[in-house]
Amino acid sequence: MRLAITLLFVLAAAPALAATGQDVFTDKCGDCHTVDPPSGTAPSLKGVVGRKAASLADFQYSAALKAKGGTWTEAELDAFIANPKAYIPGTAMGFAGIAKDSERADVIDYLHTLADSPVPLPTASK
Repeated sequence: MRLAITLLFVLAAAPALAATGQDVFTDKCGDCHTVDPPSGTAPSLKGVVGRKAASLADFQYSAALKAKGGTWTEAELDAFIANPKAYIPGTAMGFAGIAKDSERADVIDYLHTLADSPVPLPTASK
């Protein structure tokens, strides 16, 4: 019974977490990034979770980000958002990062909701 109540609470809280992430995104990222392409100052982050890095044709990425390559997984986004310049030296992103783990998680949860076809969320191991 407790498990069912806990699961119900977690599932009911998911939209609230995304809403919190939207607030953090607006406050910390929204001056440069948009969620609707195109974005002039920084790339649009619609569909960023699971997208190849430096892959939007309508944005000029730094050489450092192009060289990094890879895919924006939750782990990659978390590390980058924590401290962009330390994670990708030479990035043009002039942002100090989001120090709080919970705020980064909320932003990534929000970004995950913006994809037309969201990638599956990671599952906990047994």
